[in-house]
Amino acid sequence: MQSPAINQAMDILKLLRQVTESPDEVPVKLSKIIRIIAEQTSSDAASVYFAVDDNYLELFASYGLNETAEHKLTIRFGEGLIGEVAKNNRSLSSADAAKHPKFAYKAELGEDAYHAFLGVPLIRWNRAIGVLVVQKKEVHEYSQTEIEILETVAMVLSEVFSSEEVSNYKKTLIKERGLTARERIKGISLSKGYGLGQAIIHRRRQAVSKIFAEDKEKELQRLETAHRQMNADLDEKLNATKLGIGEHVDILDAYRMFAKDKGWYKKIADNVNSGLTAEAAVERAYEDMWNRLSATNDQYLKERLHDLRDVADRLQNYLSGDYCRACEVVNSRDIVVVAQTMGPADLMDYDYNKIRGLIIEDGTPTMHVAIVAKALNIPVIAKIKGVFNDIKTGDNLAVDGNEGYVYINPNQSVLEKFRAKIAEKQKLLARLAELKKLPSKTLDGVRIGLYLNVGLSFDLDYIETTNCDGIGLYRTEIPFMASDVMPNVERQISYYKELMDRAGNKKVIFRSLDVGSDKLLPYWSAMGEENPAIGWRSIRITLDRRAILRKQVRAFLRAAAGKELNVMFPMISDVSEFEEAKETLLIELEKEKRRGTPIPSRVNVGLMIEVPSIVFQLEDVLKQADFISIGTNDLAQFTFACDRGNPRLTERYDVLSSPFLKLMGDIVAKADAAGVYCSVCGEMASNPIEAMALIGLGYRNLSASGSSYGRVKSMIRSVNAAEVSDYVKSLLKSQKRTLRPQLMAYAYDHGIEIY
Repeated sequence: MQSPAINQAMDILKLLRQVTESPDEVPVKLSKIIRIIAEQTSSDAASVYFAVDDNYLELFASYGLNETAEHKLTIRFGEGLIGEVAKNNRSLSSADAAKHPKFAYKAELGEDAYHAFLGVPLIRWNRAIGVLVVQKKEVHEYSQTEIEILETVAMVLSEVFSSEEVSNYKKTLIKERGLTARERIKGISLSKGYGLGQAIIHRRRQAVSKIFAEDKEKELQRLETAHRQMNADLDEKLNATKLGIGEHVDILDAYRMFAKDKGWYKKIADNVNSGLTAEAAVERAYEDMWNRLSATNDQYLKERLHDLRDVADRLQNYLSGDYCRACEVVNSRDIVVVAQTMGPADLMDYDYNKIRGLIIEDGTPTMHVAIVAKALNIPVIAKIKGVFNDIKTGDNLAVDGNEGYVYINPNQSVLEKFRAKIAEKQKLLARLAELKKLPSKTLDGVRIGLYLNVGLSFDLDYIETTNCDGIGLYRTEIPFMASDVMPNVERQISYYKELMDRAGNKKVIFRSLDVGSDKLLPYWSAMGEENPAIGWRSIRITLDRRAILRKQVRAFLRAAAGKELNVMFPMISDVSEFEEAKETLLIELEKEKRRGTPIPSRVNVGLMIEVPSIVFQLEDVLKQADFISIGTNDLAQFTFACDRGNPRLTERYDVLSSPFLKLMGDIVAKADAAGVYCSVCGEMASNPIEAMALIGLGYRNLSASGSSYGRVKSMIRSVNAAEVSDYVKSLLKSQKRTLRPQLMAYAYDHGIEIY
């Protein structure tokens, strides 16, 4: 039995279909659509607003309001009731709008006589492309049925209003006003590198053209068949070594478990039973979940919406029979994939050897697809609002993963610069085999220990290809994040032992579990903190949940039996935290001895310097630590009180500034004075110009990413340590915001290889 809301929405949509299929011009169609909605919902006024850019909505059509306001009235996202609907992507109703705290009076609209207000978002690809509004003169509390009717109508109209006809109409208006499309847009880099290719819009979701089911049993059967086929294909991909990424079994397996979630499937089936088609049921299930979770402060739940969107899109494609389209559109050309969101299984739909870049509008560093792409040396840029609408399939794109820029249809000058950068990188990669045989020594004979940062199985291949001095940072949280359940001691031992075996006799430094903030585990509930980066994370979690730490250090000890074990604890803010963590490890070591279990030949315990407070206690902690490693990412973030993920702040503060370089210089000087091994494992060690500055400050051990290793080694072999030390120290009195230009000029003048 269909719900009353579905029945009434069907009646409205039948009338609207006659309008949308007519030969009328777009303005006439919009006017007729709004009038029908007003009449059929017993409203005194109705209106539709469209987003004209990232910040504003414009009134395009109205009924019962001042028509002269059309195409003149604009409302900011977040302004008034209408702006609030667009900002939050959620419906909003008020019995008396003028008394609502978010109400914003617009005299030109002529709505003084109206009290009741109901606005619903027009959503496309998870973004509000507009707002549909109905109003009544009397004070009226909108029922849930009335809200559902308008939401159902809006769901269909979102597809209509995104049609080529309406889109061209909007573009024509923008062009007539003299506005131009963006040619260079800024985002956040999730994976460095340069790429040139033609845009492929990852728009796998099909428009829901039919909303209401004629035969519920048939729709349920279609849903069951599509769901079964989708999961069968995911199983095949999980086991397909031919994809070349079979080592990411844990990531894909976690994704597969999400696709098989019974609660999500039941919700879709319930929607079909209420009278919707399978396609509409999938979309409604996603929208219901999105509406519930999008407002939460729980970062984990927010990020899981990316997975949910991806699985819903994939299921839609299986329902339409269009699940192989991504593979078919790509021939032999280089491509840049543009997506609003994307899952790891989607990346496998393309030949990743032809992917020269990945642009994700809503991407985050913890998205599985970003992790996989980084391992494959594919530059990734994310957090570019509106890029999904700015770029069309076939556009030529230049992706600057180092600075976070995307160039749309770049001119010849930009193309030449990118080709030169790509050629430099290829030249550097070709030299890697040669560099492998050479020591990482400066021109004046100073030996620089050059280590690797690793986390994924892919990274282990760099041990052989780079001939590195060892592993300066093993991110133990990566396998935890990739698993759908908490790894037990035995599974952890297998992870760590594989690394130890691959490293041979080389130094390996394990970092204990560093989760929280932007690194969340699928099987843990986040706390919904306002400031997770400085909240309950890292060592704070494992000291509070001591059993987790005990199990992990037990796995370390057993995996390193007969070898040297190096363990460091992250996010130490006070000496007492290091003492507690070290004591936990030593207690487990004594237990292993009593059990007669084989133990490491030597155990070294260190800490990461990431929190400024520990720098003021450095002399004390150095008396107890066997080594230290500076995590410059968090240390810089906390020193400058700057969210490193905020695109507005990424260029405001620089690690190559006098204050931060002084701080780094003080740390290494104190470590050297105490005779304690000191290294840098943050991003500074992976950036040649920044690594050059570190050498100038006195650092003799760096740990870089595998993809940056060759570039850093080339810099080391072309720099004179004594000379650069004199130059860097001469700059420390400068009051300039950044010393980067001076250091770059020095490198060029002295023939230092900076790529």
